[in-house]
Amino acid sequence: MPGGVTGPPTTDFEVGYVDPCGSELRRPLTDVWAVRFEDAAPVREFHSYKGQRHLSGLWWSSTAGRHVGYESWLERDHVMLLDFDPAVVGVSSQPFWLFWTGDNGKGVSHAPDYFARRDDGSAIVIDCRPAERRKARDLMKFDSTQAACDSLGWEFRLVGAPPPIVLANVRWLAGYRHPRHRLDTISAHLRDVFDEPRPLMDSVHLVGDPISVLPVLFHLLWCNELAFELSVPLHASSLVHPGGR
Repeated sequence: MPGGVTGPPTTDFEVGYVDPCGSELRRPLTDVWAVRFEDAAPVREFHSYKGQRHLSGLWWSSTAGRHVGYESWLERDHVMLLDFDPAVVGVSSQPFWLFWTGDNGKGVSHAPDYFARRDDGSAIVIDCRPAERRKARDLMKFDSTQAACDSLGWEFRLVGAPPPIVLANVRWLAGYRHPRHRLDTISAHLRDVFDEPRPLMDSVHLVGDPISVLPVLFHLLWCNELAFELSVPLHASSLVHPGGR
């Protein structure tokens, strides 16, 4: 193929990962379907250096109760959205290496950006790449990763920029994701007040001083115990109603 691009694998996939004891393992894909990759250590380091064109960092995940790495703003946005998703119960970054042989006979490898586990036991493998930066070589790797995930019944997502309004809303709520914002008495009052759809700010005044009540409300919205229309900017008149969690 032109440019050294490799197509779908011509041999079986193998997976390289780090086990809980810190040992590096490499096994056939069919042997790792039960591995808890949501708890796996990253297979690559997250480097930071002067002049770096992308941003690396750590996201404190309220779902995992630990830090999860990212290597770009886009990755940070998507690990945040995974953290917000009430169906996701575990997430890890750079969870494994996927190895295969391309149609040109050469070895190919790829480390997906994230692995997430849902509460029903199903799995999601995520790669983050803006649409305008998806080169032919990268698309072939993503196609092969899709094929590997299909063989195990895992969902594969190739994601770009999230909807900006949804992202802005979730980013705001993320500032209140830590459990320290859960005050039981205020939480109970808020759930009672919003037992049916009500305007946000008017109802907050029914509970108490907004300075103490709003952080608790935003935490309950983050936890999906209360909800609002995510596709519209969160504002004082937003209708808040019982959530799904």
